[in-house]
Amino acid sequence: MLPVKRFTDFIDQNSLFTHDSNILAAVSGGMDSVVMAHLLKSAGFNFGIAHCNFQLRGNESLSDQEFCNNLAGQLRVPFHTTSFDTLKYVEDQKISTQMAARELRYQWFEQVRQQSGYTVIALAHHQNDAIETILLNLTRGTGIAGLHGILPKNGPLVRPLLFLNRDEIQSIINENHLSYVEDSSNASVKYARNKIRLEVVPKLKELNPALEHTFENNLAHFRDLELFLEQQVAGLKKQLFIFNGDELHISLDEIKNLEPKRLLLFKLLQEYGFNESTVDDLISALDKHSGRIFESPGFQLLLDRGMLILTKLNEHLQKQTAISRNDHEVNYDNYKLTILHDDSPLIVKDNPMAVSIDADLLVYPLTLRSWQQGDHFYPLGMKATKKLSDFFIDQKVPLHKKKEIPLLVNGNGDILWIGGYRLDERYKVSKKTKKVTIFELITII
Repeated sequence: MLPVKRFTDFIDQNSLFTHDSNILAAVSGGMDSVVMAHLLKSAGFNFGIAHCNFQLRGNESLSDQEFCNNLAGQLRVPFHTTSFDTLKYVEDQKISTQMAARELRYQWFEQVRQQSGYTVIALAHHQNDAIETILLNLTRGTGIAGLHGILPKNGPLVRPLLFLNRDEIQSIINENHLSYVEDSSNASVKYARNKIRLEVVPKLKELNPALEHTFENNLAHFRDLELFLEQQVAGLKKQLFIFNGDELHISLDEIKNLEPKRLLLFKLLQEYGFNESTVDDLISALDKHSGRIFESPGFQLLLDRGMLILTKLNEHLQKQTAISRNDHEVNYDNYKLTILHDDSPLIVKDNPMAVSIDADLLVYPLTLRSWQQGDHFYPLGMKATKKLSDFFIDQKVPLHKKKEIPLLVNGNGDILWIGGYRLDERYKVSKKTKKVTIFELITII
């Protein structure tokens, strides 16, 4: 007899789906997914079967596909199937075969779910799969999230068999005389998960025959602990995060008072792509001088004047734009630069975003670019050269903003104008000036 009541109780307790749901059942043909399909049918749920042929086992893969097609016919439910060139995907993406198969099937399942109007995707993971996942995560290194194992529900993915262990599933197969197919690759220990399943877990069960039950209780504790930590971190974000335009500021004094500092700081920054190694480097730099910069794939952290400043990396930052003598307008990053030639020595006043330059001193093509290490100029009103890095410090320009300031550069390499800040003394309009070129920066919204 099928354990239908335990099945529906678990579904209800975890709010996986209802009898109004339309369920896409991922079926490989193995005993786990076959039991799930029969339980869904016996419990009266609306569902269809989805099967992936990864073309990795020749005729065996084709036989599995045919078996699942027949099963769908037997249960009188819709059948969806596809075939993948998995080895080509492995080569193109430079990943392992197992990772390739995982990515391909989950992408396809979601595609079928959306196109065919399914509510959820049911996966046949059970308690032993959860144990193997935890052991695998511990072996590779994990945080608290890696200890909760496989969740019953994660977005549209649901796992209604997590109330069963492998021995129980085998008993259900035998008692109900259910047919299934055996994947020969499951017996190979070249895959890490198989090695844990076939060699590690049996040894652990010698120490604790009730291993599945023990892990089930542990998983509940780990999930509660993770929920508690997430709630604490959410409270800290409200307390510590100061949003300033497109920047996020956190007081260094507040960070220094965090305990446990490493765990909490990592959780605060995790959503921005910073890993534990970067957090260790950041903690080591807290009591050192300002100016340290740390980057994740999408964000930048800057230690600056008692604050930790987080900004999004400008991946589209334009490196430079050339300006010819005939140009009247060019675009650079978030700016439009207009160019006006005037036959009089007109001086622009009261507009820091515009400047008049002696036209006879310009060497084309000009360049509009960002700050580079070693840049220097002669600030207007001064006879000595000054590094732009020192000038920015004097102007209290935050370190992470330096590269966003456009620099107008002459064809001979001299910096003509720091856009919005200062003209170079050598190119100012003087008594000898006969005509000027007026440059104006306009922010593009």
